[in-house]
Amino acid sequence: MSDFRLNIDSTRGQTKLQQLVNSISEAVSSGKLKTGDILPSVNQLSSESGFSRDTIFKAYNLLKKQGIIESAPQKGYFVASDTPRVFMLLDDFSAFKEQLYNAFRDNLPASYSVDLWFHHYNQANFKQLIQNSQGRYSMYLVMNIDNKGIDPALKKIDPKKLLLLDMGKPGKTDNYLLQDFDKAVEDCLTEGWSAVQRYNEFILIYSPAKTPHPADTIAAFRRFCKTHKMKYRVVEKFSTDEMKPGQAYFAIKDSDLVEIIKAASLKGLSLGSEIGVVSYNDTPMKEIVDGGITVISTDFRKMGALAAEFVKTRQPLAEVLPTRLILRNTL
Repeated sequence: MSDFRLNIDSTRGQTKLQQLVNSISEAVSSGKLKTGDILPSVNQLSSESGFSRDTIFKAYNLLKKQGIIESAPQKGYFVASDTPRVFMLLDDFSAFKEQLYNAFRDNLPASYSVDLWFHHYNQANFKQLIQNSQGRYSMYLVMNIDNKGIDPALKKIDPKKLLLLDMGKPGKTDNYLLQDFDKAVEDCLTEGWSAVQRYNEFILIYSPAKTPHPADTIAAFRRFCKTHKMKYRVVEKFSTDEMKPGQAYFAIKDSDLVEIIKAASLKGLSLGSEIGVVSYNDTPMKEIVDGGITVISTDFRKMGALAAEFVKTRQPLAEVLPTRLILRNTL
């Protein structure tokens, strides 16, 4: 039997069951408990901890379901194989997030276990998922809930095991893979100026109430238009009635992109000549729709591959990924 002793932290505001599960999970993750180590019997652990036998049974059964421990006759409960377990929390499901996840999974050994969750920009859901994950995983990959910094809930995770993805500010945590929603966007638009200048007006469709996309992009868009003396507008909602030849649209949300394409078709306006379109975030579908949708995007496949290297090597990683303009038929 191992020399394992419970490390109970009642200040976390957790139930006795959660405290017990987290204590054993953290011991496994930190290496204090190793593969094959025998855990105390239910009676022994109940006596040492003061927890009821029922609580111990429930904790052991939950740990078995999570694959952290196993049980066998005459042997009792013991630590299961040391398969690395990864907690991956993304914001929501989309085509480009699927590319990220697939690249991440493709670059990990098959023996690695990955639990994928989504917070959907719900603060309470985000905090609960983070709290429930603590101590249960060897590594944590989290898409932040905003672009301002690091959420306080993440500060309870060992920073060496945490990788912040997509949104956030460099330096707020040890390890990160982020994209720049400000200067990089302005640089991309400047690169495409020769195509944009053929239009009379540039319209950004952005509603802070409908998208978590950082408002930094609005500032970048305005700077670009003012620098190039381009007539522009920022609107919260696309209007089919206001569409006319000579306009170029910059759509953050794919739902707005769809409405623009449908309106141009309805009015008989040609994309790429009479109407210009720029979309945010590339997907395989955008490569082929209407001969190709012009996009401003980071490389989510690269983000996934680099995240996998972080998990495998546990080496520090702090990088802001490039954002690029991909000119296609619609501009």
